[in-house]
Amino acid sequence: MPREITAFSNPLVKRVRSLREKRHRREEGLFLAEGLRILAEAEEVGILPLYLFFAADSAEHPLVRRLVAAVENSGGEAIQTSRDILHKLSGKDNPQTVIGVYRQFDTALSRIDRSAADIWIVAQSLRDPGNLGTILRTGDAVGAGGLILVDDCVDPFSVEAVRATMGALFTQKIAAARWPEFLSWLRSGPGQLVGTSLKATHDYRAPRYETPTFILVGNEAQGLPAEYEAECDLLVKMPMLGRADSLNAAVATSVMAYEVLNQRRPL
Repeated sequence: MPREITAFSNPLVKRVRSLREKRHRREEGLFLAEGLRILAEAEEVGILPLYLFFAADSAEHPLVRRLVAAVENSGGEAIQTSRDILHKLSGKDNPQTVIGVYRQFDTALSRIDRSAADIWIVAQSLRDPGNLGTILRTGDAVGAGGLILVDDCVDPFSVEAVRATMGALFTQKIAAARWPEFLSWLRSGPGQLVGTSLKATHDYRAPRYETPTFILVGNEAQGLPAEYEAECDLLVKMPMLGRADSLNAAVATSVMAYEVLNQRRPL
């Protein structure tokens, strides 16, 4: 039976609210996810929150009832509360009807099984949570194995990034590593590293990509460092026929991912 919390001063409310800050997320090893769609998608792949907060006026919604039952059956705790407290937890003026508190995933590179998918996405010094969300959603759409974050990237467990993934955070593997560690891991097995660069001479549609393909995209403002480009097996570029000199990092990743997919799928 869900318990009810109505006081802003409740210790659990304060603890969960603190997860909006990176320092507290790291200390606790937890993160927040909001919205029925995202939480339901997580449940479908077997991932349930430790705590489920839901608005009292949504208690009879079929998806909310299903989530409450699943969380309680798994040993988690379902908590009925007010919209005002959900606002305090999420920081949004119009909060979602449900908020889940999840354990952060293990982001060790050693967890990645490169044979599990033909496409992997690698992002170096990615800073924008919206771009991270779009890249994860693209990865899900093309059947990629996941996203490897290289060097200092945006926190994938920030509230903004989790929102932007629209649930893909739970369907894609995520790993994080410094460049030397990633390069050593990559070269220990099969895999073609394909970088996107304005300096490239190959059009992105010209090569036949090998399996598995690791698509490497650089920082939004600066692109890939020259020494990183030098380690790529192949550098490619996309035609820019207008006045803009480059595509958004997430858009470029999407174009590349679908080109690799299209080379492999039957017509």
